[in-house]
Amino acid sequence: MTEHAQKKLTGPLAGIKVLELGTLIAGPFCARMLAEFGAEVIKIESPDGGDPIRQWRVLKDGTSLWWSVQARNKKSLTLNLKQTQAQVIARRLALDADIIIENYRPGVLEKWQLGYDSLKEVNPATIMVRLSGYGQTGPMKDLPGFGAIGESMGGLRYVSGHPDRPPVRVGISIGDSVAALHGVIGAMMALRHRDATGGRWNGQQGADCVAGQGQMVDVALYESVFNLMESLVPEFDHAGIVRERTGGALPGIVPSNTYTTGDGENIVIAGNGDAIFKRLMMAIGREDMANDSGLARNDGRVPRTVEIDTAISDWCQQQTIDSALQLLQAADVPVGKIYSVRDMMSDPQFLARNMFEQHVFADGTPVKLPAISPKLSETPGHTNWLGPKLGQHNREVLQQLGYSESQIAQLEHDKIV
Repeated sequence: MTEHAQKKLTGPLAGIKVLELGTLIAGPFCARMLAEFGAEVIKIESPDGGDPIRQWRVLKDGTSLWWSVQARNKKSLTLNLKQTQAQVIARRLALDADIIIENYRPGVLEKWQLGYDSLKEVNPATIMVRLSGYGQTGPMKDLPGFGAIGESMGGLRYVSGHPDRPPVRVGISIGDSVAALHGVIGAMMALRHRDATGGRWNGQQGADCVAGQGQMVDVALYESVFNLMESLVPEFDHAGIVRERTGGALPGIVPSNTYTTGDGENIVIAGNGDAIFKRLMMAIGREDMANDSGLARNDGRVPRTVEIDTAISDWCQQQTIDSALQLLQAADVPVGKIYSVRDMMSDPQFLARNMFEQHVFADGTPVKLPAISPKLSETPGHTNWLGPKLGQHNREVLQQLGYSESQIAQLEHDKIV
């Protein structure tokens, strides 16, 4: 057994088995969160290089630093799923798993005898989370769909940026990550339903079969983004309004915008609550606006957005970032500096909340990772190990399935694993 296998997995999901079939971001991020809270996650990778994210962005000794986070607590098993013997191994793992997470194009798993319907015929408690660009049905289901496409089709890109410029993207793969979170939520609801209807499959068939009701969790990237789009649909359907780009402002909620201080820093000020607005105006020396009955409510402020933003902007230009934060915080106005990662890693709030974990790579090099969220008071998540080497757990997993050393050696010789 490897050193990883000897570590007892703890957390609210301890005892839950997860099979990860997929690459890059959405599926692996979904599985990562389950692993962080104690689930045993076996990640199947191609023997030919593994998950491409191993080589994305900044590398250390040929492996992405991102990998150390995205694959923490996971076990890496290499299988050439184009080979029948590999499909047999994957199917055995899938039938024994509590949750299967995959993000291939619809139809790929079916070709490998790993489709949801095929697995459910044997194990009625099968829970499969399927993440794809457009979902498992509809005219676009077979098209490739990355997070950027989901952000565009789901409405996020259209409202992001300044009105006189083309749409912009957030500087992270937000579409994939939002879909992953929907996958986690769906998996937990499906697991709750399975347990409420009979629990884990006992491995038997026919009259001796005992199993709760499993289900497929169908997560489309564009729908996950669409789910965040607030009141877009009723605003258009009822009032014919198409929400447009508004730069750093929050449309229809005033004031809530990004401003620049005299020392060139950017600051977010949200004074859109009625009482908050009055405190904000008093703090910036605009008693006239604080006492203007026409500005007492949001519906009165919206038509005068430019006037209000100009007053705040002019005040910010006379302040440093530190003086602006101090004065507005003293007035109990929601305000914040726009943080870079450098700001985060020295910030007292981040540090007080233990938002960074200290670890070391195999060669002893220290590295900080983001801590695990959310924070559970009784069963918090833990980082048991960083992202594994490719195929690091081949022997462990195959031995648990009953393969002998000679059989494993033959699988390696035949390039099945």
